[in-house]
Amino acid sequence: MNTTEYNNCVNQYADGIYRFIYKNLHNTDDSKDIVQEAFTRLWEKHNEISSEKAKSYIFTSAYHILVDKTRKMHETSLSNGQDALQTVFRQYSDIKDVLENAINKLPQDQRSVIMLRDYEGYSYDEIAEITGLSESQVKVYIFRGRTFLRKHLESQGIYSTNLEDAI
Repeated sequence: MNTTEYNNCVNQYADGIYRFIYKNLHNTDDSKDIVQEAFTRLWEKHNEISSEKAKSYIFTSAYHILVDKTRKMHETSLSNGQDALQTVFRQYSDIKDVLENAINKLPQDQRSVIMLRDYEGYSYDEIAEITGLSESQVKVYIFRGRTFLRKHLESQGIYSTNLEDAI
């Protein structure tokens, strides 16, 4: 990969990677740091990676950096004596807030694959390549995550599978 191809990768993928990371962390500075680190790793291996594989490499790197950062944050909060599982329940009137709250309650793997599939539009095989999971495991995580989200929205009175309730 040459400099021009690298710069094209930055222009094409930086925003998408940032959105994906930010949706998981909800922290602007940490999200920017992860994007920067992913592109740094790409540049360090630019002689080994073709421009066709750059997108996959970038998202895979960003995903792994995100997982590492999430683990470190979790370990830090536990070592500080904070309860990492404590959740603050509030009533939301905005469906976007309710959905984001529900997404944040998902396990990291489910949240990541749902974000890659539903927010970024990646195919199952692309998600499998990015996350290092099998394609069937990606499908299982997406199914379980969507099932949880549907039940959460039902409990909030926002979504109904019962036709009579919808009328």
